[in-house]
Parts: sequence; C-alpha cells; structure tokens
Amino acid sequence: MVSTVFERQPGAASSIAAMLEGSTLSPFWTDDAPGPARPALGGSHRADLVIVGGGYSGLWTAVMAKERDPERSVILLEARRVGWAASGRNGGFCEASLTHGRENGASRWPEEIDELDRLGMENLDEIEATVARYGMDVDFQRTGALAVAVEPHQVEWLEGEGVLDAEATRALVNSPTYLGGQLSPDDTALVHPAKLARELARVAEELGVQIFEESPVVALEDGPVVRTRDGVVRGGRVALATNVFPSLLKRNRLMTVPVFDYSLMTEPLTDAQLADIGWEGRQGVADLANQFHYYRLTADNRLLFGGYDAIYHAGGRLKASYQERPESYEKLASHLLTTFPQLDGITATHRWAGAIDTSTRFCAFFGSARGGDVAYSLGFTGLGVGATRFGANVMLDLLAGEDTPRTRLRMVRERPLPFPPEPLASLGINATRWSLDQADHREGRRNVLLRTLDRLGLGFDS
Repeated sequence: MVSTVFERQPGAASSIAAMLEGSTLSPFWTDDAPGPARPALGGSHRADLVIVGGGYSGLWTAVMAKERDPERSVILLEARRVGWAASGRNGGFCEASLTHGRENGASRWPEEIDELDRLGMENLDEIEATVARYGMDVDFQRTGALAVAVEPHQVEWLEGEGVLDAEATRALVNSPTYLGGQLSPDDTALVHPAKLARELARVAEELGVQIFEESPVVALEDGPVVRTRDGVVRGGRVALATNVFPSLLKRNRLMTVPVFDYSLMTEPLTDAQLADIGWEGRQGVADLANQFHYYRLTADNRLLFGGYDAIYHAGGRLKASYQERPESYEKLASHLLTTFPQLDGITATHRWAGAIDTSTRFCAFFGSARGGDVAYSLGFTGLGVGATRFGANVMLDLLAGEDTPRTRLRMVRERPLPFPPEPLASLGINATRWSLDQADHREGRRNVLLRTLDRLGLGFDS
C-alpha cells in the first residue's frame, strides 16, 4: 500500500494541538455575519407561492419568483434561521458547474454536456450580475479555481487548457506538495456564505417576500396547504427547498443521504505569511484525490481548509453532536501544515461540520408532484452555492408549466436511483468510502466495487 503525501509528511502533534486549542466549535461565517432575526409564522395565511426552506435554494426561488412576477405573493418558511445550515457552513466556492464537474456530467449526459456547461456559465454570470444589481455585500470575487495534483498519478489526470507543471503551479500558490495543476480562470467565484444568505433574504424582502423563521413545516397537504407548528399557509404553488433535511414528499425520502463535511478557519494571515505562500490570484484550490481538500482565503486573509473526511452516520441521522469529531479536525490541521509548512504556529479560530445532501448521481435532481402544484430541487452533493440558483429557476419553470431550455434537459427530466434502505445504505456507503480511500493509496487504481459502481452510474462522493 502506497502512503500519500499527507502521511509521508505528517504535522507534528504539538503543532496540531496548538492550532486547534482555543478554536470555537461554530461556523465562522454565521458568527461573522449572523443576520437579523425574523418572526415565526402564526395564524392563517394565503400566498401564490410558498417556499419551504431558507437556504440558498429557497432564497433564490423567492428572489426570482418576484423578479418574474412582482405581483405574485410569496411566503418563505424556515425551520430555524435563514442560512444556518449548509448555506452558512460551506466553503463559499460558487462554481459554474451544474454537474459536480464536467467529467461527471459528460459520463451521464454526453449529448448535452456542452449545453450544461453553457447554462452553468450563464448561471454564474447572472449571479455576478445580481450581486451588482442589488449592491449585495457578499465578498464576491471571480477568482477562478486551481486544481492541484499532489501525487504522481494525479498529474496524469491533468488535461486540456490551463495545465501547469509543478513550478508554474507553485508560482501561483506556494506549496511543496504540488506536482502540477490546472487553472480555470473564469468558472469559479468566491463568496462569504452567510453574507450571501443574509443578502438574498434582504433582497427578497425588499421585493415583497414575507420570510418567517423558527417555523418548521410539519405537513404538506393537498390544496396545497402547508402547516407549521403554529400556523398554516394556503398557496397556489409550493417550492420545496429542504435539501439535506427529510423530504415532505415520500417519493424523495431515499433519494439523498446526509454526509458530514469538516472545516477549519485560521486567524488572519500576516503579510509575511502571505508573502511566503504567494496566492496573489486568491483562487479557490482543491486537490485531485478522491478524499480531497478544498481551501481558500477570506476577505480578511484567513485560510479556510476543509474536506477530506466525508462521514455518513447510520440511519441518515442529523445530530448537532456529529459536528464534534476530534479526529477529523486533527487530520485537517495536520494536512494544512503538510500543505503549507511555512504556516507552522498558526492557530484556528473556528472548527465546524455540516451535512451535505448527497445523491447517487453526485449532482442535483428536480421534479414536480401533486398535479404540478409542488416542485422540488435537491441532491446538490456539495456543489450548491451556484447550482441552487439554477435549481430555483427549474422549480419556477416547472410550477409555471413552462417549456424552457432547462426543462428540456435530460439531466432535469431524469431522476437518479435511490439509496437502499438501512442497513444496506450504511454498508454500501461505508464500503464505498473505504474503497475510495484505498484508491488514493493505490495510485488511483479502483477496486471491483468502485468499477462496478462506475458502470452502474452509482457511487459516493463528498
């Protein structure tokens, strides 16, 4: 078994402990930009459109519903606080890809991958235009992305435009682990996740949307009628934007599973530390391993370092206690110091985890129910910062019964295969995760299980 770069150059235990000591178990983003509190729903209401979920998916749906029809009445219901879940806990990589990378999309929908690429870039351009149009304070930077090879076999995976050798890659971001890279200058922007949720909510309310927090939906009835603990909304249409949380539609209960992803945020880097790293282009960075890391700089030059572990808990449970997993944070601290040994001595101010809604095709799926009165968009598999806006447009198209370039896509019309029920889900997911780790230790060679899943179009990813 071949050891990986992160095992060959482990961070010292004392440095790891010192980095994590004193860090807060809480998402940096929501602590940094909490946003205003809103009232809970009470009593009886009516609305032309009811949106369930106050993350990016629901917020984009609210904004664009009012842009399409300013006279439409819209109510958005959030079980806790706007943007508190995945929308406030992610890395802030706003990517053009709608399919979790071109390779995944091309393998599933080869005849329309060029159109999917075009629509994805159009979607990112429109996000940038929306930020400018409404003066949204979200730390938006169209930095592009850098994919880095940190093992010899990963260098062979680099192809197409923007391929760089080790020296050119390290000239962009100075890490001794880099053996090569690929720069994509236009297809990724970086944002402050919690600010994006907060600003989308602000814009939605200024357009006339009513937002209610602390209002978990307990039932979706024919009509359609949406019931919370203390209120009810009767609406003409319903958009379900619950993503990782249990679906209100029975048909979708096995379509996603929650996978926990872990992150660290450091103190702001000093000018000397930045000079040692370079990174003048401030690109978002990710390595090419199956268990990959992603990292970036914030507006105040903190370093976010996340990924690698993707943990599924039996039964698909969502518990706050799953956020504390010391071994995952220790791995991240060690891997950060392996990637940037020049940062030895830096401290983390925050550590946190969040649940990602994973589908068997690694990207979102869409559909309608209840005679077209209800639409849904879910399964973004960690790529929702940008793609949720596309999904919101799809939901609005479906609710309007419109024939559009989006609704004509096979990618939109098809549903992925569901996950099996427990205990088969736990057995399959954990066997796949073990196999992906083995592939990283075997120069990328995939075992029988992974090759079989590849042929079936199934699998597991972070």
